[in-house]
Amino acid sequence: MKFVQTLKNIWTIQELRQRLTITVLLVLVYRLGCYVVLPGINPADLEALTNFTNKSGLMQLLDMFSGGAFSQASIFALGIMPYITASIVIQLAGMVLPSFQKMQREGESGRQKLNQYTRYLTVLILLVQGPAYLYNLKAQIVNAGGSSDMGVWMVMFLTVILAAGSMFIMWLGERITDRGIGNGISFIILVGIIARLPMALVYEFTSRLPGSTGSEGGLIMFIVEIVLLFAVTVGAVLLVQGTRKVPVQYAKRIVGNRQVGGVRQYIPLKVNAAGVMPIIFAQAIMFIPLTLSGFGAREGATGFFATFADINGFWYNFVYFILIVAFTYFYTAITVRPTQMAEDMKRNNGFIPGVKPGKKTAEYLDSIMSRITLPGSIFLGIVAILPAFARMFGISQNFAQFFGGTSLLIMVGVVLDTLQQIESHLMMHHYDGLMKDGKIKGRTTGSAY
Repeated sequence: MKFVQTLKNIWTIQELRQRLTITVLLVLVYRLGCYVVLPGINPADLEALTNFTNKSGLMQLLDMFSGGAFSQASIFALGIMPYITASIVIQLAGMVLPSFQKMQREGESGRQKLNQYTRYLTVLILLVQGPAYLYNLKAQIVNAGGSSDMGVWMVMFLTVILAAGSMFIMWLGERITDRGIGNGISFIILVGIIARLPMALVYEFTSRLPGSTGSEGGLIMFIVEIVLLFAVTVGAVLLVQGTRKVPVQYAKRIVGNRQVGGVRQYIPLKVNAAGVMPIIFAQAIMFIPLTLSGFGAREGATGFFATFADINGFWYNFVYFILIVAFTYFYTAITVRPTQMAEDMKRNNGFIPGVKPGKKTAEYLDSIMSRITLPGSIFLGIVAILPAFARMFGISQNFAQFFGGTSLLIMVGVVLDTLQQIESHLMMHHYDGLMKDGKIKGRTTGSAY
């Protein structure tokens, strides 16, 4: 009954109703675009690409991020990952190039310049990924017995369409951020992942029926899988929400407290200050070998490309884990600034007992952040590679992607962010929140986009 009343309250708030309506409409545009096939491609020949995608774990993962557009040879086939890759490069450049560091310090004007450079780099990445995707599509159609007269000019034409499709997705994400419910790019990724969940669930259920391939354990095993999925999801919620800030007692023990105007205030340090962004960044990097190899067009490929196309392999998961740990530290460094915190404390006459204000305080905070980030980054990395262990125990590749990894943490993070946005609107208009205590915590840093 309370849930129905909450829905009525949400619909009563005009601004929230408009934002939700705009978000739903823009998502519908995105989902419809995922089924618009590229010109000159025979839809009947797409079964070859679908079968190839189902055989390759990394290709299947890429198809999930695009909401199925990859295997459908859609105008949105390349999805939003090129934009995320470009964002990573620009943020890394901000760590090493003085000119980019200067733009980061220029406030809103600098942010607009960096966003423009990100868009330019996204286009360049798309111009590389487009032909790789198209030549792979042609190879798969021919291998399946179909025909394809995709020449150089046709590839150039379709590459422009693919690039325009990805840029349009980026535009949709920005509109969701500005006029919708917020976190547009992350929300686009969420929609793509959720679109694959029902099919994966049905496939896993049918595969466990008696007489089906992989029916070991039967429906009992399927029930166990659902229980485990629920447990992992709860763990992901705790990772994203429950470890948001270091407990007061722990913060006091390792950092002490600052005193402002005679009142003690604890410093809100966070175990997982980077949220789920390290996983998104690491996954984008892991897609690069797949792009360089022509999206797996080479049959029987060996060596480097084959190693990093096997999402069940040791080296893929080991490098993936290391990247997540590294990106956790990297993203924490650009979102939590000890120097700025030390300067703010000094201006407000704050201090940490036993530590000199200024540079010494910044160094102390930096060392503490490094220590408490380590367990958070390791736990994040373990959750990210859980799907590999799920596949080891006989769970299908489609369904195993939701036992942790990028898909589960993105879903949990974005859903919590969205609920937090709705919660804030309800509380602002003096309505009861979605939860009894009126508190919903989203990701620690929100969305980077």
